Amino acid sequence: MSLPGAGTSKKGFFSKQDYLAPLPIPTGEEPVDVMNSVWRKNEVFLDVGNYNIGSGVMTLWAMTVLFLWVASLTGSLSDLLLGACIMFIPYLMFIHMLYRPTPLPIRFNRQRREVCVPRKDGEYWIVPWETITAAAAQSSSVSQAGRNTSGLLFIGFDNPDLHAEEDNKHFYWGFNCGGNEAAMSMWECMRSFMEVGPHALPETNDFEGGRKALKGRGIIWGICCEYSESIWQHLRAGEHLKAAWLVIGVIFFAAPIAIMLQTWKLSPPPTFDHPDIIEWSKSLPPEQWAKRSPELELAIARREAELAAQAG
Repeated sequence: MSLPGAGTSKKGFFSKQDYLAPLPIPTGEEPVDVMNSVWRKNEVFLDVGNYNIGSGVMTLWAMTVLFLWVASLTGSLSDLLLGACIMFIPYLMFIHMLYRPTPLPIRFNRQRREVCVPRKDGEYWIVPWETITAAAAQSSSVSQAGRNTSGLLFIGFDNPDLHAEEDNKHFYWGFNCGGNEAAMSMWECMRSFMEVGPHALPETNDFEGGRKALKGRGIIWGICCEYSESIWQHLRAGEHLKAAWLVIGVIFFAAPIAIMLQTWKLSPPPTFDHPDIIEWSKSLPPEQWAKRSPELELAIARREAELAAQAG
């Protein structure tokens, strides 16, 4: 996967691409886990996954509510049956995905400055951090409903095996982030962890302890209680807008169900059980930590000077 260097952009009439790596320099955005993709974080490695079952629940529920609303307005049984036929296959696919094993994450090891990329049939790649490619792509469309903008974060990896077959030389992940700024913030989670440290990341979901915390009350009852308690706390604090959004989340997006399924599938998140990766994931003495390349040091210094000048 060959892309222009980090810091360059390409603009079209309805699209824009910002290239973020190779040479992962600061983007200027704050690190934000917009997709709840940070599954595990410690002093050695960061696990990032793109298995977000919560967004699937919210999408299906919103479409179901829409079809029910249309059928209630028209009072037509045929409209209700049409909606059921349209939603049948998406629900079937969702249930199938729900019972499949959760895919392994990509693991970023900051001490070794390497990335473990899981592949099919138990294979994995160990890719140098500075060779990764990344780009934020944003596209817009205009219709009668107005302007619609969508954005993706693409991260690409090259197989370190020079003799690999052609269809096994490159691999990439895509995150549907909603826009370029959100995609850069998502990328900054990975870049900041590798170049700054785990303290640079915001607080993330505790997928490790989520099920244990709810075990006493049961997952379903515990999540419902926590959700209702959050609404009540916002109301008591006079934060009526935040409370209203939580209520909207229940009605239109089935937020408690999404949280429940996310907890069920990702508490705890899957991890690598291969002996080589377990050994690779262990902490190293500081004197054995890998260092930045001189090229990256220079590129980061230039970019930080640019950002400081813009801020000034």
